[in-house]
Amino acid sequence: MHLDRFLIAAALVALGACARRAPPVPGESRGAVPELAGRTVMVLPVQRVEGLAGDADAELAFALGTRLGEVDWVLPPALRRALEGSPALDVRLDALPVGVFLQAEVERIGDPLFGAMIRLGALTGGDVALLPVAVRYRPAADAESGVGEVVAVLLDVRTGYVAWFGVEAGQPGEVSDPAVLASALDALARRMAR
Repeated sequence: MHLDRFLIAAALVALGACARRAPPVPGESRGAVPELAGRTVMVLPVQRVEGLAGDADAELAFALGTRLGEVDWVLPPALRRALEGSPALDVRLDALPVGVFLQAEVERIGDPLFGAMIRLGALTGGDVALLPVAVRYRPAADAESGVGEVVAVLLDVRTGYVAWFGVEAGQPGEVSDPAVLASALDALARRMAR
C-alpha cells in the first residue's frame, strides 16, 4: 500500500518537473538581453505574420539600424546571399521549426533548429541569433483597434540556449495601419537596446 502511494507521488513529481509554463504574454519576457555591442547578430526572417500587412523584415531592419549602430547585424538579405553560395547547408530561412516557442517555455533548442543555427553561425560569423517567431495583430476589447505584437527569441548560436524570449507590443491602431506593424518591431528593437 505504501509502495503504491510512493509510486504515485513520484510520478506526480516527475510530471511536474516535465511541465513547462506557457509562453509569455505581451510585455512579459524571460531571460535577459545580453550586451550586443561589438557582436555579430544574425537576424532571421520573421517566420509568421498573422493579420498585419507590410514587410516585417524591412521594418525590423530599419528599427534595428536606428537603435544599435555598434552591433554587426547580419540581416535576412545577407543571410540569403550567404546561403546561395552554400546550398549544401540546407537551411530554409523562411520555414524554420519555431512552433514550439508558441506552445511552451524553451530553455535550449534542439535539432533541426540548432543545427541550422550552427551552420548559419559558421557561415556568417554570427554568435547570436535574433529569431522573430511571429508578428500578429491582437484586437482590443472594443474591436475597433488593436496592437501589433512580436514574439521573438534571442539565441546563443554555439550552445543553443535561449538568452531572452518575450512578446513586445507596439502602439494601438487599426489593422490596416502600417504603423501598427512598424511600432511592434520598433518595440523589439528597443528591447534589444536595453
